[in-house]
Order: sequence, then C-alpha cells, then structure tokens
Amino acid sequence: MNFFRINFNVLFTVLFNVLESKSLLFIILYTINLPILMKAQVYKSENPFAHTYSIVAYDEETGEMGVAVQSHWFSVGTIVSWGEAGVGVVATQSFVNPQYGPDGLMMLKEGLSPDEIVRKLTTEDEGRAVRQLAVLNKQGIAASYTGDNCIKDAGNLIGKHYSVQANMMLNDKVWPAMALAFENSKGSLAERMLISLEAGQAAGGDIRGKQSAAILVVGSENTGKPWLDRKVDLRVDDHKEPLEELRRLLNVHTAYSYMNQGDLDMEHGDMKAALNSYSKAESIYPDNIEMTYWKAVTMANGGMLTEALPLFRKTFAISKNWKTLTKRIVSTGLLIVDEQDLKRILEE
Repeated sequence: MNFFRINFNVLFTVLFNVLESKSLLFIILYTINLPILMKAQVYKSENPFAHTYSIVAYDEETGEMGVAVQSHWFSVGTIVSWGEAGVGVVATQSFVNPQYGPDGLMMLKEGLSPDEIVRKLTTEDEGRAVRQLAVLNKQGIAASYTGDNCIKDAGNLIGKHYSVQANMMLNDKVWPAMALAFENSKGSLAERMLISLEAGQAAGGDIRGKQSAAILVVGSENTGKPWLDRKVDLRVDDHKEPLEELRRLLNVHTAYSYMNQGDLDMEHGDMKAALNSYSKAESIYPDNIEMTYWKAVTMANGGMLTEALPLFRKTFAISKNWKTLTKRIVSTGLLIVDEQDLKRILEE
C-alpha cells in the first residue's frame, strides 16, 4: 500500500552480509522482524501524519460551519482543517490524504451529500484503511468515516449538526465526551467546538500528549471575499498547552471583533452602540492598552473629548510613544481635533 515502503538498499546490504556470514541465527531473527520493518510508519509528503481528534459542526442560528482540532503533532490545523463559506467543511486526519479537503469541498459544490462524498473518497482511496474523514455541508448534515487500521483507540460519532472523530486516543471515551460536550454547550460555534475539544482532552485525549490545535469557522454565504468569509481562523502550531492558548486567542479574537463592531457603529453615527461594543471588548481583554487608546480617539472624534481624556491619560502613562502617535494621526485625519483640543489631550 502507498503508506508503507522498504529501504531496499538496506535490505540488500543486510542480505549480502547474511550470505557472507552464513549466520543461521541472523537469518532467523531477520526473517522474524522483516514484516515489522516492512510495516513501519514512514512519513510521506503525500500522506502526512495527523493522529488527532476533531469536530466538524454547524450553528443553526448563524449558518456558520467549522472545524476544530487538537493533536500531538506540529501545526495540525494546516493539514486537517478545510472549509469554504456557503459550501461546507472537511476534516481529514490519521494518515492524512490532503486531497480529501479540496475534493470534498468541490463535491459539496456539485451537490453531493456528505455521505456520498465520504463514501466516494474512501472507496477510491487504496489507503482508506488508515484514513479518517468528516464532511459537513451548509445544511448542517454531517458524515464521517474511520478506517479499520486507524491506530486505536479510534472512532467517530455523528449527531445533529456535528461529527466528532478521533484516533490514537488514550481510550475510547474521548469522542463520546466530545459529542456530549458539544450537545450541551452554548455560545458561538467557535466556543462550542473548543468546549468539545476540552472535553476530549479531559477524557484522555491523544495518547502521546498535546502540541497543536486550531479552529476554523466560515460563514453561511460566500461573498467572494475570504477575509470576510472566514469568521475565525486561529492556530496554535506548537505549545505545551495548545487548548489553553487557543482559548486565550479566541478571547482576544472576540474582543477585537467587538472593537471592529464599535468602529462600524461609529461610521453609522451610533455613539451609544459604539461605546457598548468598546466596553465589551475591554471587559474581555482589559490589559490591551491599544483598545483603550483607539476608544479614546473615537470618543474624541465623536465630540466626547472630556470623557476621552482619562483614557488618553491611561495610555500615555504606559508609554510616551502614544503621545507621539497622537500627533501623527492628527495630520492623517484619524484624530479630528483642533490645536486647542490637541493640546488638552497631550497635557494629560
């Protein structure tokens, strides 16, 4: 099969030495171990490792679709997670067939069901015995597959609007725990999928430990603008506690989402909504001084200079560089104040 190979140069050298030495014991020992050598796992670029656990899921309220994954392997998110807004998501793992990702998305566009796609991809793949695959479409219908030779413990479960799949786990309780956690969770799709991963880790997780994790969430409609269609795209490529770091990043992402919403509110002239969005951002990420600074700038631009001055004071106390930046953004029009008001700001 294409995921095994033999180093024939080594084999011939060994056999030559055997014939030269005429060692019956060596022949017996090598014959016993030859099948093991032939079946040794060997990394191949077309079939990289990603022994892991993951979830593909759908949010009924927003129509968003996502993939979340953790593994004891470097940068797992770059190979396991595939998704396209308005189309669906794919998770390909174990001895990964990366072609499952783009091919699965293409078949979703062609109108095939997730079950048809999983069946077609695995049936046509000679390495299907060591594959794991999950596909979810824009209606929230999921299908998944676990090959017979995936390293134990391995398995998958399909539920309403999700599928969980795992291989090389410490025990067979990992994916059931993931499913239960997702079903009982609340919040955004990214948050619920992270809760599922955390439950899998608590149940035992990867038998080797942990190294990387990722979350990908795409929108319900394809706008043709990937920077808008990818709602969440976070990866922890190498970390002692990847899920803890992923949760921290998700919190930061959420905070910045509120900041962005506040900016949009200001564009629409809704100061009350903007301040509410900024306050939510600060409550999630209180140690980020940049959020405080740009909130002050926005308030000053909106005629609330008096309320903005304490915020400017707070940022200037951290670093005088913020004062220098303030002077510069006046000349570019990002801060709209006259000379007198600028002086008031810089005096803080």
